[in-house]
Amino acid sequence: MRKACLALLLAASVTPAFAQDKTFDLKVSHWVPASHPLQKSLEDWVAAVNRDSGGTITGKVFPAQQLGKAFDHYDMARDGIADVTYVNPGYQPGRFPIIGAGELPFLISDAKGGSEGLDAWYRKYAAKEMKDVKYCLAFVHSPSSFHSRTKKIVMPEDVKGLKIRPAHATMANFVTSLGGTNVQSSAPEVRDIIERGVADGVTFPWGSLVLFGIDKVTKYHMEAPLYTTTFVFVMNKDKYDAMSDKQKAAIDKNCSTEMAGVVGEHWGKFEDAGVDKVKAEEGHEVYKLTPDQTAAWKKAAEPLVKTWADGAKKAGADPEVALGELKASLKKYNALAE
Repeated sequence: MRKACLALLLAASVTPAFAQDKTFDLKVSHWVPASHPLQKSLEDWVAAVNRDSGGTITGKVFPAQQLGKAFDHYDMARDGIADVTYVNPGYQPGRFPIIGAGELPFLISDAKGGSEGLDAWYRKYAAKEMKDVKYCLAFVHSPSSFHSRTKKIVMPEDVKGLKIRPAHATMANFVTSLGGTNVQSSAPEVRDIIERGVADGVTFPWGSLVLFGIDKVTKYHMEAPLYTTTFVFVMNKDKYDAMSDKQKAAIDKNCSTEMAGVVGEHWGKFEDAGVDKVKAEEGHEVYKLTPDQTAAWKKAAEPLVKTWADGAKKAGADPEVALGELKASLKKYNALAE
């Protein structure tokens, strides 16, 4: 009888632990090729979560739009089509106006520090702006600029009359303000639209230019820190809420400003290496801007700050305070452009 009671007590004591630590197998989705550095970053992220959860959280990374189109990845996480997704907020103009500050020209100078500075700043805004999902982290790639097929873009007025595929909403506004026309497409479609003459050029980072084969259809390349693109990892809220406290802690540990820097640095090194690759190819002209030319671009970009501020204000943020906070955060992480 005593043994039976002990057995019942023992069973009662371990049952909650078993219930608490049920296993989760996450579907992690992105839209760039498996050869892109983001693939390894997400695989490393899954491995870290697996380790920190004591093996109770596993996951598989699905690249190249296998689970859905690039433009849909935020909604895919919201709706549970995937559990964790990689999102370019600028693919949906007007939907995430506050994080768009990270897209402003000549603001961010470095991928690692820029990612840390952006993420540390955005966390308090993400709770409202991305409330449909569990926000994980934000990051940027290395600064980049224009790549064109038939016309060298040196001064802002050179954009007039060109059809440009912009990286995001802010660059789209910039192109329009300079008299150009925007051509919308996701990154995997860029080579095709330039090759077919649908677009004359693109704003794109260097390593990815080579990876996507866009170097095969462009000739002129501005080497200037004109812009960066903001990205986020987000998670399905219901999946996160269903986890135990220990499992949530494993997710939270890897959804941090430090991890944002790790992802940004890994991607940044890949993009930076692309500059020399393009320079080594025949038939390409890579050129830098003079101080006067740079000043002209900065002057032309000034109205973008007001456009961003108007959107941020409508979203309930104080744009002057928010931009000041972002600049301070970037300066803290040594990534504020001069």
